[in-house]
Amino acid sequence: MNEWIEISLTVDGEGAEAAADVLRRYTEQGIVIEHTAPGGEAWPDEMSPSGPLTIKTYIPADEHAPVVQRRIEEALYYVSRLYPIPAPNFQIIQEENWAEAWKKDFHPIRIGKRLVIKPGWVEIETGIDDIVIELDPGMAFGTGTHPTTQLCLQACEALVRPNTTLIDLGTGSGILSIASARLGCKQIVACDIDELAVEVARQNVIDNNVDEKVIVQPGSLKELLDSGQTFELGVANITANIILDMTRHGIQHLIIPGGHFIFSGILQEQADEVIAALASAGLALSDQHQIDEWVMLITQRPDT
Repeated sequence: MNEWIEISLTVDGEGAEAAADVLRRYTEQGIVIEHTAPGGEAWPDEMSPSGPLTIKTYIPADEHAPVVQRRIEEALYYVSRLYPIPAPNFQIIQEENWAEAWKKDFHPIRIGKRLVIKPGWVEIETGIDDIVIELDPGMAFGTGTHPTTQLCLQACEALVRPNTTLIDLGTGSGILSIASARLGCKQIVACDIDELAVEVARQNVIDNNVDEKVIVQPGSLKELLDSGQTFELGVANITANIILDMTRHGIQHLIIPGGHFIFSGILQEQADEVIAALASAGLALSDQHQIDEWVMLITQRPDT
């Protein structure tokens, strides 16, 4: 039986971004950043209280593992000299259990006015107007508990209108596409460059009975632009660095004039740079919201 090594550490928001950047260099299995605080009402007047974030990823427990572990420890040590980051924890997990390890911390969560995200194995009482999304993130991650996902879900709830078309860049588990379909979008293209994420998102889309509305496909921004497709609404819950890169490659052309694009995964100190880059690309800031250190931007492409 194959074994995996779970790598985990608990940090605050700024530390999470730095630590996740380190871990991404050493794994192809994805990074989970989970927040334990419950979701709030849509557009809270005040930021939610700060709280710890737990980062996890996995590497094969093979002959290369000791070297990879040492490199991760060294890289995090050097980052910790600039910002407090604890040493990582390493835990052996059997292959049959590795994709189940995150489940103990995944509980139902209410986001905004109507959205309820829950694991498929948990039964809960819901209201008549609730939109319930059952999710199995697998190794793609994206359970709705992280502030960046909560902000995007609230923005989708505010902006989606009946028969809206939407592009979801970096779909991960597919949570934003599923929610948007249930909120009324008529056609959604959900893209990710990670083949595992595409596989997980497809299954989640089928499990939530929105596969007639949501097309999940592998693909990059360039491939989407080359296809000539345009949408009324876009959402990208990724990282500031990737957003900045996309502004240099024409991301605004995915959205029709007058359409909106939602961006998240941005730390507070990165927001001004991202806002300026988006404006230069023709996506003007129309709204901004924040939970803890995380900022979500709603932009709009001018009508002319």
